[in-house]
Amino acid sequence: MATGADSARITAKVQGRDITLHGPMTKDEIRSTIWWWQSADHKTSQEREERQHDHDDSHKDVITTLAGYYEVSPDPRTPEAERLVDLVYDELNSNE
Repeated sequence: MATGADSARITAKVQGRDITLHGPMTKDEIRSTIWWWQSADHKTSQEREERQHDHDDSHKDVITTLAGYYEVSPDPRTPEAERLVDLVYDELNSNE
């Protein structure tokens, strides 16, 4: 993953965690980074559920791109989430 001064960079605040995405990235890498709390790193559904309950739902999960701010859907399988992944992918990989 390129992280030089000229590489694309996008920031997000998801489930109370600051996330920085550096391009280029694949769509699967983007999806697993944005929805990290649903990843295999949290082995059981109980652990995932506990992780989500630790988050203060009064704050929106957002991602900042060149095009603006976008709310992050809690479910990575929604059409809105897929459009967000496509948008982030296009911005992170625009220099290729």
